[in-house]
Amino acid sequence: MAVDQEIQQLELLCKHLYESNDAVQRAEAEKALVNFQNSPDTLVKCQLLLERATSSYAQLLAATTLTKLVSRPAQIISLQQRIQIRNYILTYLATRIKLDAYVVQALTVLFARITKLGWFDCEKEDYVFRNVIVDVGTFLQGSVEHCTIGVQLLSVLTSEMNQVSEADANRSLTKHRKIASSFRDQQLLEIFRLCCTLLKSALESRKTINFDDGLQHALMNQLLRLAHNCLTFDFIGTSTDESSDDLCTVQIPTNWRPAFLDFGTLQLFFDLYHTLPSTLSPMALSCLVQIASVRRSLFSNAERAKFLTHLVNGVKNILLNPHISGLSDTNNYHEFCRLLARLKSNYQLGELVIVDSYPEAIQLIAKFTVDSLRYLMFDSQQMLQVAPNSVHYLLSLWQRMVASVPYVKATEPHMLETYTPEVTRAYITSRIDSVGVCIREGTEDPLDDTAMVTQQLEQLSVIGRCEYQKTCGLIVQLFDQAAQNYQELLQRRTPAPIDLAIQEGQLTWLVYIIGAAIGGRVSFNSNEEHDSMDGELVCRVLQLMQLTDSRLGQGGCERLESAYLSFFEQFRKIYVGDQVQKASKVYRRLSEVLGLTDETMVLSVFIRKIITNLKYWSRCELLLSKTLNLLGDLSVGYNSVRKLVKLDEVQFMLNNHTGEHFPFLGLNQNVNDLRFRTTFYTALGRLLMVDLGEDEDKFHAFMVPLTAQIESVGQMLANAEAAMFRNEEAKWRIVGLARDLRGIIFAFNTRISYMMFFEWIYPAYTPILQRAVELWFHDPIVTTPVLKLFAELVQNRSQRLQFDVCSPNGILLFREASKMICAYGNRILTVEVPKTQLYPLKLKGVSICFMMLKAALCGNYVNFGVFRLYGDDALDNVLNCFVKLLLSIPLSDLMDFPKLSLTYYVLLECIAQDHMNFLASLDPNMFLYILSSISEGLSALDTMVCAGCCATLDHIVSYLFKQWIQKNRKQPRPFPMGNSERVLQTVEQHPEILQQMLETVLNIVMFEDCRNQWSMSRPLLGLILLNEEYFGQLRENIIRNQPPEKQASMAQWFENLMDGIDRSLVVKNRDRFTQNLTVFRRDINESLKGPNTNVNSVNDMMTC
Repeated sequence: MAVDQEIQQLELLCKHLYESNDAVQRAEAEKALVNFQNSPDTLVKCQLLLERATSSYAQLLAATTLTKLVSRPAQIISLQQRIQIRNYILTYLATRIKLDAYVVQALTVLFARITKLGWFDCEKEDYVFRNVIVDVGTFLQGSVEHCTIGVQLLSVLTSEMNQVSEADANRSLTKHRKIASSFRDQQLLEIFRLCCTLLKSALESRKTINFDDGLQHALMNQLLRLAHNCLTFDFIGTSTDESSDDLCTVQIPTNWRPAFLDFGTLQLFFDLYHTLPSTLSPMALSCLVQIASVRRSLFSNAERAKFLTHLVNGVKNILLNPHISGLSDTNNYHEFCRLLARLKSNYQLGELVIVDSYPEAIQLIAKFTVDSLRYLMFDSQQMLQVAPNSVHYLLSLWQRMVASVPYVKATEPHMLETYTPEVTRAYITSRIDSVGVCIREGTEDPLDDTAMVTQQLEQLSVIGRCEYQKTCGLIVQLFDQAAQNYQELLQRRTPAPIDLAIQEGQLTWLVYIIGAAIGGRVSFNSNEEHDSMDGELVCRVLQLMQLTDSRLGQGGCERLESAYLSFFEQFRKIYVGDQVQKASKVYRRLSEVLGLTDETMVLSVFIRKIITNLKYWSRCELLLSKTLNLLGDLSVGYNSVRKLVKLDEVQFMLNNHTGEHFPFLGLNQNVNDLRFRTTFYTALGRLLMVDLGEDEDKFHAFMVPLTAQIESVGQMLANAEAAMFRNEEAKWRIVGLARDLRGIIFAFNTRISYMMFFEWIYPAYTPILQRAVELWFHDPIVTTPVLKLFAELVQNRSQRLQFDVCSPNGILLFREASKMICAYGNRILTVEVPKTQLYPLKLKGVSICFMMLKAALCGNYVNFGVFRLYGDDALDNVLNCFVKLLLSIPLSDLMDFPKLSLTYYVLLECIAQDHMNFLASLDPNMFLYILSSISEGLSALDTMVCAGCCATLDHIVSYLFKQWIQKNRKQPRPFPMGNSERVLQTVEQHPEILQQMLETVLNIVMFEDCRNQWSMSRPLLGLILLNEEYFGQLRENIIRNQPPEKQASMAQWFENLMDGIDRSLVVKNRDRFTQNLTVFRRDINESLKGPNTNVNSVNDMMTC
């Protein structure tokens, strides 16, 4: 009776969790169910729930809970229990075919998880979890419902074997690959053949089967999913990124050759596509996409030609009647576009042109592409949403084919010169025509999706270069017409806003397209005639820009301005710069039309446009960002930057960088705009550096506006206690100044220029910055830019911080950094912030302090010994502040914020390397906290964090081992213990810390994908030498947990690991150990390939 009541209670909790509208009730139900999942008797209760519960939610809870139980690495569920659960699930599914779909899915996932994790488990020399097809066979011989469940079991199992689940992530990825490879070799082909057989049977019975019937539809859906899962299996463990879909090659194993040499498999899926309703046919096309992508080496040349012929014929047959064959359905349309793209991504153009049906196929593909582009904006709303993503694949096909033209050796004509201009024309005209539709009907404008526009224009840049004369002729014709219409509109007294917007939108597209056309030169063998055509296009854009710039006082078009900047970027890459071959034909045409005779004059146009944008578009973040990025790119080139500094426009910027001329430099309270100031001053700093040399007068002349600002701020802060203190004005001025100065010092990467800046800022103005941090320590809007400025100031970039032997500047700089860190750190510790705002309000500033301290400690411009020698507490203060900040951060937060963890661990490595005596002097609790943080970092996913932890641990372990050796050599002394003896005592009183790290490192090296094996090997030897007895226990437990026949081998491998290793940490001994560890890990991995391996981590093996 009590059991029934408990089941009813669980059903009620499930109902509250999934159906209640009361958030409090849902939260309480979730908490109670989590406790249920973690209770000791969960296993028994889950079976009772499945047997007696009437609620589908309760059945779902039981299935998902069981899945979690079998997935937990530390969960002890015996082999017999797992076999019983698996058999029970199969029986349960066979006897209850009316379960809700989500319950069936949860139970099939449970079946798949148990099968996968027990793949190598044996009972009486029988692999009990591998009889998959036999177990599922009883389902396949039953009713349609049973058959559907059987196919779903195979489909989910195939998917489970292919993906890295959370359970696999907590174990070894190596084990996952061993299981997946074994499943691939022993079961996958048989499953695929079974699936194809069932699909053929269904196809042959199509006259008697109604595929729209619910049961038959569900069965076909599961069969197609199973086929797709088989074809998308990660055959070689590459784990390809799905975002690179169009580059994917299916690495079909060689023993699958018969399935693909029999072209009946290929034809099967074409027939399924033609036969099935539109709710199922897209999956058939998805399977065809994978089949079309099988690796080329699976076939001989003759076999590949036959296969390609069948594939092209299948595509041609679909295109002959696109509406009848279902391409009006958006899902079919999308998958078919993917299939077309695979024709070129996996086959060479030379192979395609020799296919008999190629001429007809390429004509049909061109017509399909042109129709798709033309109807893209004028079909239903549904088509509008889906088509742009699909068109990417069509453009990709034509881009790849055009790019392959120079390499075609076949004598057969490729006919691209006939059809590619049609595609180019269709794309360009469809973009132009779309503007009016979007504006008049208020539909979504493609220009709003800048990522899509950029991607499509990159493809067009290659496509348009085929028959480039036709492309340019079309663009010139359309541009001249649009520009004429635009001028006529402007001449009217009151032009209609809609008409004006349409003309500006069309010109925007044309400017983008011209930029793309010019950018395509880099990927094609261009000639002087093409360069002359480029000159025609460039002239038109610059003439239009003169017209629109003259009207900026009355307002402008943001999108058109953005297109200009994209055009400039493309032109800069091709026709401006150090590595670019000068193309006289372009400049000849520019000279004839606009009087721009050379690169210098074109650069002056660039700079005038940049100045214009900074003046008129200072409140537009997008244009401000793109304009300053262009300025930054121009300031980097070696030759071009020397031409730039000779321009009057550049000298104007260097002499007049004030808010009067550039509004975004004025008093501004927009944080995003303030960020742009750093980019601006970085570019100005680079330009100033070109002719600066040792001219201090020129530097101070450049700094005049900034000097006036910082002195004004200094006067404000000096009266901070006064009633008339202009708090907000001072705050925003200091923020802008900090960002400006950071940009300048970032650009000053030579010793001479750095010293000019340092002597300007110190000692006159550093107290002002420190005072600002003291006043606004709680406000990251102020502290972040000021701290970043100091972090840049102490950064020894390009060895710029090289002070004279008699100069104290290195020490003075470090003292200023120490003051800044302590001023901020000691105050921020007093601030309480909400958990949700912890990083932006507190931890971000702490992270910058860590970065600043690391740069100062590792800059090699300070002799830190002088601080203690002369009683200067700057070093001790900043290190103690670091410890205080660290202790205020819970370990979980330290690992949850990647930027914070990275800066912390690189700083800790630096301190452990050069200031180990400081760490040894810490309070035992502080030292143990640092060791705990290292232990956490060893398992981090970030390789840099993990490698930094290994290096830090190596320094600490080496120090401890050295002190331990010295301690054993010396006689006991009556006077108090030193730091080294105290830290040794701390470690001896808490041996579990180092033991845990030994266990972790050994586990990673032996059983996980150790990507930084060398880094792991360095601290491992020291850990073993400091914990020899514990290492012996680990070794014995690992050996004992191996199958009897492998215990001797494992023992021998451990012997070999320590072979020739002395009890020392000299370099020669370390290197020998690293070599031994490489062999040891290789032997372990070879062992894991064996079928009888019981792959457990060190944690699982420990019983003592």
